[in-house]
Amino acid sequence: MKKLTTQTAVVAMLLFTMLLPHTLSAQTDIDALMMSKNEFCIGPMYSYSSWKNYWEGTRKRDNQNLGTVSTKMLSVMGNYGISKTLSVLFSTSYVKTKASAGTLQGLDGIQDLSLFLKWRPFQTKLGNGKLSLLGIAGVSVPLTNYTPDYLPLSIGLHSKTALGRLMVDYKWKDFFATASATYLLRDNIKIDRESYYTTEMHNTHEVEMPDASNYNFRAGFRNQRWIAEAVVNIWTTLGGFDITRNNMPFPSNKMNATTIGANFKYVLPPLPQLSIVAGGNTTVAGRNVGQATTVYGSVFYILDFSRKSTSTAPTLKAN
Repeated sequence: MKKLTTQTAVVAMLLFTMLLPHTLSAQTDIDALMMSKNEFCIGPMYSYSSWKNYWEGTRKRDNQNLGTVSTKMLSVMGNYGISKTLSVLFSTSYVKTKASAGTLQGLDGIQDLSLFLKWRPFQTKLGNGKLSLLGIAGVSVPLTNYTPDYLPLSIGLHSKTALGRLMVDYKWKDFFATASATYLLRDNIKIDRESYYTTEMHNTHEVEMPDASNYNFRAGFRNQRWIAEAVVNIWTTLGGFDITRNNMPFPSNKMNATTIGANFKYVLPPLPQLSIVAGGNTTVAGRNVGQATTVYGSVFYILDFSRKSTSTAPTLKAN
């Protein structure tokens, strides 16, 4: 894929994914690049995230009954260029969690399916560079009946979600900066108990999930062969409550996280359809999440389905 980003740290942090999905994701829905028309990029991504310390509300601590909590994730991602300004993307993941101490057993299974539309309605020259405006819409749905009420070892939050994202990208020569803002709607979930306590007693098995916002900033070097970027990601839950002292997390907790990281991509000269992507990030501030560090790697291949194409080489553009 043209560029891969990772929200896997968030996923491990919330441990749902831990913070998320958003799930990831990790994901080309968060960059400003477009596929060429009739080209399909697909590949696997493996990520590993772990944390020992976490924030219980705003109080940072560890838990000897958990030790180090780790999440392994194997994802499949695809990106198809409907036109030079419109792409459709998908991703799904297999997740496995583990705690190095205590009696809690980790879980594993297939998590959610995410679908996105990415549209670039506006692009123009500005000064000596190029300014682009993009809009992204997406949904995600659980693929299996995994339990969300087993944090921090659940593989997800089992909530249906919808998101809208606005993105601005500016590229000057081979240097760029991108900023995006996202609003995430989350559907209520059901848990396997008839009552639960948050800040008050609820005599129901339905849990109201708070919505969330995400701000992402990235800058670095980008051309047809290389991408190297620094990334700051700010995830904020718009509601929820803090983990109470010495209790397990709950799906509707307020889960906030700020991560910093770096991503890299290299297109192989002998085979320009093939690219190698790697990166990582770490949590520098949080609330009710683990102080997770995540690393990932992936390989992506581009298939050209254009009937007019006479070349096997993809027509990648660094925008």
